Amino acid sequence: MAKVELKKPVVDEIAENIADAQSVVLVDYCGLTVEEDTRLRKELRENDVIYKVYKNTMMNFAFKGTQCESLSQHLEGPNAIAISKTDATAPARILAKFAKNAKALEIKAGIVEGSYYDAAGMDAISKVPSREELLGKLLGSIQSPITNFARVLNQIAEGMNAEEA
Repeated sequence: MAKVELKKPVVDEIAENIADAQSVVLVDYCGLTVEEDTRLRKELRENDVIYKVYKNTMMNFAFKGTQCESLSQHLEGPNAIAISKTDATAPARILAKFAKNAKALEIKAGIVEGSYYDAAGMDAISKVPSREELLGKLLGSIQSPITNFARVLNQIAEGMNAEEA
């Protein structure tokens, strides 16, 4: 079997993973200990984020003609890729949080909902709360005025009942 035939499944796997991804983050993992890498992989897996190490040439071939093509400029040295199909901010948020304790981990760049971001942009995205947190805050802000309105109506009703008695 030719070398090209052996590489095609890997390129196809990468292309399939990034095809309908909400976000793709490229990281330099060089210098992580086995224990740190294991903890990182576990946390990413628990949040439905695909995290894999591929050869740069394989990623480069898979990125061609996709929204991830702009990431090709960062394919130097050891790289890993974190992909989320459901939560656009999860990979950046988890990786940035992990990088605070593991200084060897460095976010190089990423694609979030089709837009390219450099390391500084990915840092800003990592500070955006998850969708569930944002929905919780929205529901809390909607519920608060309704609760206050119900209390006022209840006090008015109690006041009217006190006057009648």
